[in-house]
Amino acid sequence: MNFKELSEIISKRRAVSPNMYLDKPIKNETILAILENANWAPTHKKTEPWRFKIFKGEGLKALSEYMGAYYLENTDESKFLEMKYKRTKQKSLRSACVIAICMYNDPSISIPEWEEVAAVACAVQNMWLSCTTLNIGSYWSSPKSIIEAREFLKLDENEKCLGLFYMGYIDKLDIKSKRNSIEDKIHWM
Repeated sequence: MNFKELSEIISKRRAVSPNMYLDKPIKNETILAILENANWAPTHKKTEPWRFKIFKGEGLKALSEYMGAYYLENTDESKFLEMKYKRTKQKSLRSACVIAICMYNDPSISIPEWEEVAAVACAVQNMWLSCTTLNIGSYWSSPKSIIEAREFLKLDENEKCLGLFYMGYIDKLDIKSKRNSIEDKIHWM
């Protein structure tokens, strides 16, 4: 791979929601390969703080039920929307795979938490770029329901969830996007 090919992959990366996913499974070997790329993210003191909880098959149904129950229990009756409740449950069910993005912060190592969060974000970017090359749509969502899902996710004491990474094969995606000029964001010293 050369710089031009890498740049093209980076610029094609998009957040793609489950309503655009095809009804096509993602093989476990493919998921493991994507997570292996995540495992190569930079990490201060080699703490490798990323942890992943993978939902497929029956796991997606359990996630859907959890998300729906959370919405019912935590939404004021006056703000409850049947459509939002259904959409909340459907996100998981329309996905081929959902990965809970978690972070382990080792209390015996004095690294600021923001550095561990940044390392996990780098791991997610590696996942996102890997998905882009495989024509797998994906996006990172961080609803309060999953941030507060310690028991459901069976998190260890020093773990926290940073969101969900939805995944599913897509038809060829050609969503145009634009960024403001990098020249507007730099200052040569």
